[in-house]
Amino acid sequence: MDSASAIPFHSLALSVTVFNRLNLSEWREQVQFHLDVMDLDLALPNDKPAANTAPSSADEKSFHKAWERSNRLSLMFMRMNIANNIKGTIPQTESAREYLKFVEERFRSADKSLPSTLMVELTTCF
Repeated sequence: MDSASAIPFHSLALSVTVFNRLNLSEWREQVQFHLDVMDLDLALPNDKPAANTAPSSADEKSFHKAWERSNRLSLMFMRMNIANNIKGTIPQTESAREYLKFVEERFRSADKSLPSTLMVELTTCF
């Protein structure tokens, strides 16, 4: 993304729905979309590359640098879009991939129970 067309990181983060335990699917979809648009989605599908060494190629060094940036900014982006009362329940990790995986595992049941809860409320209203 060139600087002429760059959209400030913070303003993109503000356009994502804040995760509140009940909207996991929507939040995850928006986070992944925004990270992809910002070209920061490298850390989610890829394992951390091996540390650079003297014999590392220029491509390996470049990938490692890009992955580190993607991981750091992806973590920030996700943390910025989680309700404050939930942040403390999510363990600190240095991996965006692990962070997203933990959020999904921890809150998937709440996300799945919302539709059934709404259906019960709807059917008892009448």
